[in-house]
Amino acid sequence: MDIYVRLAKESLEYYITRHSIMPVPEGLPDEMYKRAAGVFVSLDKDGELRGCIGTIAPVRENIAQEIIYNAVSAGTEDPRFYPVAEGELNALSYSVDVLGESEPVNEKTELNPKRFGVIVNKGYHNGVLLPDLDGVDSVDEQLSIALRKAGIRPDEDYEISRFEVVRHA
Repeated sequence: MDIYVRLAKESLEYYITRHSIMPVPEGLPDEMYKRAAGVFVSLDKDGELRGCIGTIAPVRENIAQEIIYNAVSAGTEDPRFYPVAEGELNALSYSVDVLGESEPVNEKTELNPKRFGVIVNKGYHNGVLLPDLDGVDSVDEQLSIALRKAGIRPDEDYEISRFEVVRHA
C-alpha cells in the first residue's frame, strides 16, 4: 500500500478506535516530514464517496500532519456524511492528493479538469474541486460544481485559480 494512503488509513483507524489523534510515526519518506503542502483525503465505500476533507494550503507543520488531521476530518467531520463507524473501517478505500501551488487563471482555456483542480473565489466564498474526478469531463462542469460548493452564482464576478496534485491511491 502507498505510504501516503497507509498513513491516512492508520490515522482514521487510530482515531476511531482510540478517540485521539495519532502521533506522526517514524520511518516515513523525508518529504512527508520536511515539506508542507495542502492535502485532501478522500474516503470511498463500495465505490461511493464516503468523506473528503482537505486544505488548499498547508495549515500544519508538514505533509504527514496534514494527512493525519485531514484523514480524521474526512471520516468524522464531512458535513455531507455521518461519522465513520468502527464497523466500516475495513470497507473503506482511501486516496490522498498532495496539492501543488495554485496559480491564477485568466481564461477558461487555461483549465483542464483531468489535469488541474480549481479554486473559485469571491470575497469570503470559495469552492475547490480536485482534478480527474469521475463524471467531471468538461471545464464547465468543473466550474459549475466548484461555484455551487462556494455559493457563488455563475453570473457573478469571481476569481479562478488552478492547481495540480500528486494523487496517491
